[in-house]
Amino acid sequence: MARISLDCPNSLPGIPLSVLSVPMENKYKCQQCLQVLRKPVQAQCGHRFCVHCFKQLTSSGPKPCEACREEEIYEEPTSILNGNEAFPDNAAGREIASLPARCLNQGCSWTGSIKDYEAQHEGRCEFEQIKCEACQNFILRMEKDRHNERECEARTLNCKYCKVTFNFKDIKAHDEICLKFPLQCKDCGKKKIPREKFSDHSRSCAKSKSACPFSEVGCKAVIENGKLTDHEHSSTMEHLRLLLPMVLTMARVRTEAPGLGEWQEDSGLGLYRAPEEGVPMGAGASAQSVDLEKKVSLNAFFPFHGNLFIAFSFEILSVFVAAFQQVNALENIVCVLNREVERSSLTMEAFAHQHRLDQEKIENLSNKVRQLERTLAMRDLQVSETEQVVRELQFCTYDGIFVWKISDFSRRRQDAVAGRTPAMFSPAFYSSKYGYKMCLRLYLNGDGTGRGTHLSLFFVVMRGKCDALLKWPFSQKVTLMLLDQNNREHIIDAFRPDVTSTSFQRPISEMNIASGCPLFCPLAKLAGKSPYLRDDTIFIKAIVDLTGL
Repeated sequence: MARISLDCPNSLPGIPLSVLSVPMENKYKCQQCLQVLRKPVQAQCGHRFCVHCFKQLTSSGPKPCEACREEEIYEEPTSILNGNEAFPDNAAGREIASLPARCLNQGCSWTGSIKDYEAQHEGRCEFEQIKCEACQNFILRMEKDRHNERECEARTLNCKYCKVTFNFKDIKAHDEICLKFPLQCKDCGKKKIPREKFSDHSRSCAKSKSACPFSEVGCKAVIENGKLTDHEHSSTMEHLRLLLPMVLTMARVRTEAPGLGEWQEDSGLGLYRAPEEGVPMGAGASAQSVDLEKKVSLNAFFPFHGNLFIAFSFEILSVFVAAFQQVNALENIVCVLNREVERSSLTMEAFAHQHRLDQEKIENLSNKVRQLERTLAMRDLQVSETEQVVRELQFCTYDGIFVWKISDFSRRRQDAVAGRTPAMFSPAFYSSKYGYKMCLRLYLNGDGTGRGTHLSLFFVVMRGKCDALLKWPFSQKVTLMLLDQNNREHIIDAFRPDVTSTSFQRPISEMNIASGCPLFCPLAKLAGKSPYLRDDTIFIKAIVDLTGL
């Protein structure tokens, strides 16, 4: 025997029994995992295993076959499982590959063959429950993309403002430090100001409040930036009164400190002051101080009429007037622009709100569509199962006589020759309404000794609902016929069951092992203008003798 290849890193255990759409024969069952064989290998003792299961069994060395022990046929060295004494069972693999299959996942209506299931559907079903690698929760494969993008608590996101990558659970912490995160000014209501530019906006915001520039000399007003000009206009006299003590102080320093004929630095202005003739410096300073005090008492706003102070005051006033006029013009322009910006902002906010509402509606409708699709898939599966039951009832008989019409014979025969569908089962029929349940199994290219030369026809006892009321083993005579469509010479074969065979004991699975005629009809009789084959159709008849029932 050839050594089997155990280097199958991606090998899997057997296919679940419930994947099959028809009852499974024992010869297709792995003796280790008890599932449908996947890549079957046959041991020296004749038992079959999945290559994955056999590799596990013999990974630590030769092992005795437990199936041989259970069947009480254990015999050394035949019943010792050894990788060197096993070979791939390609014939069983082809038969299994052609068996009809269906998907196990709830909501999936896929059907096909075992070969198609392994190659195209297994591990790809949209209705399969898979584990999210990030959060470890189970989700449907069809919902994987949506889960990864919107629902997974451990998903990775890119900040839509600064494009930095972080986990979804850290989104609030990131928003607190993101430099591009949009903020809203509480003073002017402006939105979408990046955090990194918010401090600049606060300084330039027209409605942001700050202290008056004359706060250094005693003005206690706190005003909005946009109303600073109005405040300076309305409070000019007040600001000048606040400046008066400082100006007086500087005037005293100027009159007391300077020497004869020298340049004085007064408030940053270089002025030359000459002493009055005939007046001593000390007496002159004292007289000027008294004169200043008298002028202050006469006029609270202009405490003295010195040419320097008058020029200084009028210079300040002229600058204020020119600045106020320019600011007024600019303020009007800014007000118009602010109104336009606010109107645009309100419009954009309304559009954004409507967009969010539309997105929520779309999401709700998408969820409803997915629910309806799942419901529709379930309905399709139920309809398919109901149709199968109706078909069985349509052809079912309850008198032990069954006529099986097999149309499209040429195509079915080609499928059998190619190994795609080597065997086919008939609908079930009964010996009576509460009697034995039976069916026929036909190999269009033969089976066993008849392979390639004969039609092989077998009789199968199936598990029924009333088996507990029936006599076992099954012992009624069975007659099998291929009908001559000219009604002249039918091909007939009959047998009485071997009551010691497991094929005729009370079924413990969906059906017993088939028993019948591997050499039922030579294929040559179906060639040419055969009376048995008309319009690409043959008729097979089964008669169960009901004597003694």
